[in-house]
Amino acid sequence: MEKTKQKRQISGGVYLVIDPSMKEELLILKLEQILKEKIAAVQIWDNFSSSEEEQVKLVDHISEICHEKDVPVFLNNKWKLLKKTKADGVHFDEIPEDFEYIRKNSKENALFGLTCNNDISVINQAEGHHLDYISFCSVFPSQTSNNCELVSFDAIKKARKITGMPIFLAGGIQHSNVTELKDLSFDGIAVVSGIMSAEDPGSATRNYINEIKKLKK
Repeated sequence: MEKTKQKRQISGGVYLVIDPSMKEELLILKLEQILKEKIAAVQIWDNFSSSEEEQVKLVDHISEICHEKDVPVFLNNKWKLLKKTKADGVHFDEIPEDFEYIRKNSKENALFGLTCNNDISVINQAEGHHLDYISFCSVFPSQTSNNCELVSFDAIKKARKITGMPIFLAGGIQHSNVTELKDLSFDGIAVVSGIMSAEDPGSATRNYINEIKKLKK
């Protein structure tokens, strides 16, 4: 088990979500292509189809590759797996009632993020728990985010007035609609199929990064 001596930071840009049920050889190949670009983080979706032992091996493999580029790795909800692996933190779909217990019993300097929606009180909870970032889902209709309600742009604007933590936008963001986000104050976008399903995931990542930079001008 890796002990994190210094807390990795999550900044803006592309936040990649990957499916651990994908064939490992293909997943690692795509990830290595993507990591040629500087991205904000990698989240391993809670969609494992293997034993816990195999999960630990896969998470550690992914973490080792990402850490070479100083990219933090998050587990989706599976906080009990955090101390057993080299991952850096946990992304929760909602704040657990025993969150402070989880923080206390997680590895040193663990990072925590949260999915948000139109309920502004969730932003206040994230602030109260001193989380490291929030991610709004879903800003556009999406097959991979079909459990998320559509988020109003007003909610995102209100969130920025409440918090200074990094804000990511997720759900249905494609090259064709990213310009619709130009009036929002955010730090990055979370992408799944827009990169992982691309014929050239490295190029797709670079295009997203460039589009975010254009919006910030």
